[in-house]
Amino acid sequence: YSVWALPPPDFKHRLKSLMSSLRSEFAGPIFDPHITVVGDLPLRREDAVKPFTTRIADIAYGTFFYQCVYLLIDPSPEVVETSAHCCGHFGYNRSTPYMPHMSLIYGDLSEEKKERARTRAMEIDESICGLGFEVSLLALCKTDTRDRTTESWEIV
Repeated sequence: YSVWALPPPDFKHRLKSLMSSLRSEFAGPIFDPHITVVGDLPLRREDAVKPFTTRIADIAYGTFFYQCVYLLIDPSPEVVETSAHCCGHFGYNRSTPYMPHMSLIYGDLSEEKKERARTRAMEIDESICGLGFEVSLLALCKTDTRDRTTESWEIV
């Protein structure tokens, strides 16, 4: 399971369009736009915020399949505190510092392809960096990270 912060519907459409364009060039599975608040929670289904504003700081890429190319989210107090609250609520201890982000594509791309995808994302949506939006919905999601197709993932 994981907890996601979901963008508002009007911004979700814009993100899905950007993600689809990148997927058509660089492949990867389909998934809903989200900010991972808490990832890979070891929960059973039966165990299983008030709105805050966040801002996209940059487009970046990482070294993990699930952090291939992403929008780097400004780690504002509201974003960080929401993650800390959810970690505490579910008894989750992070092994790495929290880096708020919204993935654009998942995959095992070379550094060169990740940089091309990052650059392409900027070309597709030039004004996305610096954009702020309200998060008024969190979702608990069943996300088996062994399923790289994301087909088994579901919002519960």
